[in-house]
Amino acid sequence: MATHHEYDDRPWRDVKDFHIETGQGKATFRRTDSAVWDISVPGDEVTVSYSVALRSGPRFAHQPFLSSRGGLLGDLHSFMYLPAWTHLPVTVTLEIPAGWQIATGLTRMAGTNNFIASSAQMLLDCPILAGQLRQWEFTVNGIPHIIAWLPVADTTAFDTAALVSNVKKIAVQTVRLFGNIPYKKYVFLLEDGVYGALEHGNSVTIGVPAAQLANHLSDIYEEIAHEFSHTWNLMYIRPAEYTALNYGPQQQSAGLWFSEGMAMYYADLLVRRAGLPCEDSTRTAHLESLIGRYYTDTGNRVFPPAVVSLAANSPPGPLGDYMASEHLQGELLGTMLDLIIIDATNGRKSMDNVMALMNRRFGGKSGFYAMDIEKAVEDVCGSNKAHSFFRQYVYAGKALDFDSWLLYIGLRLQLSYSPAKDDKGQPKADTRIYIRRPFGDSVYHLVMADPRSCWVRAGLHTGDVIKAFDDRPVNDRQNFYAMVRGLKPGDSVTVEIDRAGTVQRVLVPVTGYETVIAQLIKMDNVSIKAKNLYREWTQNLDRRHSSGSIASACGWVISGASSPTISRRY
Repeated sequence: MATHHEYDDRPWRDVKDFHIETGQGKATFRRTDSAVWDISVPGDEVTVSYSVALRSGPRFAHQPFLSSRGGLLGDLHSFMYLPAWTHLPVTVTLEIPAGWQIATGLTRMAGTNNFIASSAQMLLDCPILAGQLRQWEFTVNGIPHIIAWLPVADTTAFDTAALVSNVKKIAVQTVRLFGNIPYKKYVFLLEDGVYGALEHGNSVTIGVPAAQLANHLSDIYEEIAHEFSHTWNLMYIRPAEYTALNYGPQQQSAGLWFSEGMAMYYADLLVRRAGLPCEDSTRTAHLESLIGRYYTDTGNRVFPPAVVSLAANSPPGPLGDYMASEHLQGELLGTMLDLIIIDATNGRKSMDNVMALMNRRFGGKSGFYAMDIEKAVEDVCGSNKAHSFFRQYVYAGKALDFDSWLLYIGLRLQLSYSPAKDDKGQPKADTRIYIRRPFGDSVYHLVMADPRSCWVRAGLHTGDVIKAFDDRPVNDRQNFYAMVRGLKPGDSVTVEIDRAGTVQRVLVPVTGYETVIAQLIKMDNVSIKAKNLYREWTQNLDRRHSSGSIASACGWVISGASSPTISRRY
């Protein structure tokens, strides 16, 4: 059973009734490791059969399930592979109820429910959505793209034509960015009623509640753009540490700040270029929000991007009582590199050219390292202007000095600190306490955001197993956060934890906390070049295909940003 790079659900735990048969004498097997079965057979043919138990309870969109209306199956959650024979093609036959349809990145044999995977890698990277689906199709550069939607019972009605049109706009802009299409067919596997998403080489599993589509919430399309860009930047242009298939310990990459961060960068930018609404009205407002979060979560200024990347998919603990995001760090690094490039090239080139160059050099080939990103940036700039940036801010992890690059577009950063307030203007409690249940674990662990918070000062630490909050058991994320949101400054709450096998009750006096508000201010007496670069940067220009750019209205006067918020995409 394979191990996923980012979300190791430990699917080997769900294998039941493992059995082998052969017509050529006695065959034996032994389980040599959690995910490994070693089979001995006298001939050259054996039939292996097993069941997969589906887990109950809340799930993310990439995790398998089965209901009376449909289910998600296949990929590494269902199938095993032969490590010595990964190049062999595989045939999958599905037996499904009458009236169900199938959507998958696997190749269908005409007129049948038989599907072909060209290799074990393809087999384990193609989830299968089956059930009472609604499906639509569009083409980009002659390549078919299918949207498959699995609704829940009594789902909310929404504008399906708008969904298809908007997803196509995103796909068109993404293909233009990278300059090629590395698949023969792409499938958007949309599931009603759940959240989360996971990229694949020619498909994506993504939770898209119908109510959000009906309310035209912009973050849905930004999440689709994020995951779709991963088709190139992560799956096709992969970090060097990721091998094609792995059944051992989960692999980690020091380059996720680029793979995830630039996917965040383009989640915003591609949606703007597609002419769709964004969470932040302008690029400047978006950058203000990002910088505010960068200063609010202090771990972003403490740990280098490589360290944060390596901690991304680990159990709570590597960053201590700090919180940091490789998504956020990478998006800001990419934004500042973009400013360096447009200044060095007088606006002729941008990070678009870096992504296209990385695609040509590494797409479908060997993995990349940070030095390869630096080389691509320098080649686009035509100089070694980015070398100092990488040495200080990528390799050494020095806190970003935003004003050094904002001046290229005539801006400066102004930070202000003030007590956090709720919607009614009243002091807000410090709610910076989080819980996480690592994949395969049955309990929730605490995650602290700042060692200066009231929670850490009272004696709680990242990694503690939380058992009860205010004498109420903690076994559900939603209930826990509802309890936290109900707190006010001056309250006291008892948190029961298990630390290294010892149960403790910690009394926490709840206080308020300060928020950081970032504002980008127009500088006086800026050069004509800076004004021109600012105008071009705010217009979201696609500098590789100028005819395809979509300008968004943006004046020179910049308003203050609201308090930073954390999107569920992060």
